[in-house]
Amino acid sequence: MKGFGTDAAPGVYPRTVKHAMGETVIPAKPVRVVVLDTGELDNVVSLGIQPVGVVHTDGSKSMPSYLKDKTGDPAAVGTVNSLNLEAIAALKPDLILGSRLRAQDQYAQLSKIAPTVFSLRPGHPWKQNFQLNAAPFGLEAEAKAQLDAYQAAATAIGAKLGDKRPTITPLRFMPGKTRLYAELSFIGTVLADVPLPQPEIEQVKELAVEISPEQIDKADADWVFYGVYGTPSSTNQDAVLGGPLWKTLGAVKSGQARPVSDETWFLGLGVSAANVVLADLKGFVAPGA
Repeated sequence: MKGFGTDAAPGVYPRTVKHAMGETVIPAKPVRVVVLDTGELDNVVSLGIQPVGVVHTDGSKSMPSYLKDKTGDPAAVGTVNSLNLEAIAALKPDLILGSRLRAQDQYAQLSKIAPTVFSLRPGHPWKQNFQLNAAPFGLEAEAKAQLDAYQAAATAIGAKLGDKRPTITPLRFMPGKTRLYAELSFIGTVLADVPLPQPEIEQVKELAVEISPEQIDKADADWVFYGVYGTPSSTNQDAVLGGPLWKTLGAVKSGQARPVSDETWFLGLGVSAANVVLADLKGFVAPGA
């Protein structure tokens, strides 16, 4: 991520933005932006920009509720894993924001439609991605101010807790898999910023650790916060939560296993989602912070 962004002064165009796929010239301040993932959506909306086009996740075809009143009415241009290039072109965008991990194969085609800026990947580098997404608009200072405010809020939670830091497991039920999110995830970075420790099994440089329903005891921590991707019936959430092993978890016995919003804890991937997660954490583990 080092070296990504622009050296141009605020308000100066054209500007060149360095990013994961090289360099892109932005001829004028963009006004018609298409975003290709939930993180880019969070980023532009956090900067006060309403995109003209968005993709949806495979788990939901609606706008994230935590952003709904700020997004305007953007057109749908496919899903995160299946972009509709014709729909994108029809919107006549002047900027496309995405990531190399998600859409490297479509980069050349997207660049013919509009100037395109890609981060390396969504998720754990969300702060750098925010700064990168701000660069075409000349809003890096605004992005930094929001990140500083976020960190101050995270630090305040940590200060309230003092030396009594409970362990936290972010648990996610998905179709065909159950995950314990680890250090190289969006939620992992938010926990580290407080900081709040995770159980040893999650202290790995990975996005997540996958477990089977029969291994749900590995999720145990002082607090277990669980989300579900898409429709609960397409996952094993109900079977796990209704099963005998779940009831043996210390967090369950102490009433500290709680459902949380998947769209903020696991899908938001931006500063607005991170602030919602902090508010959730504050309410659960540090009331009064």
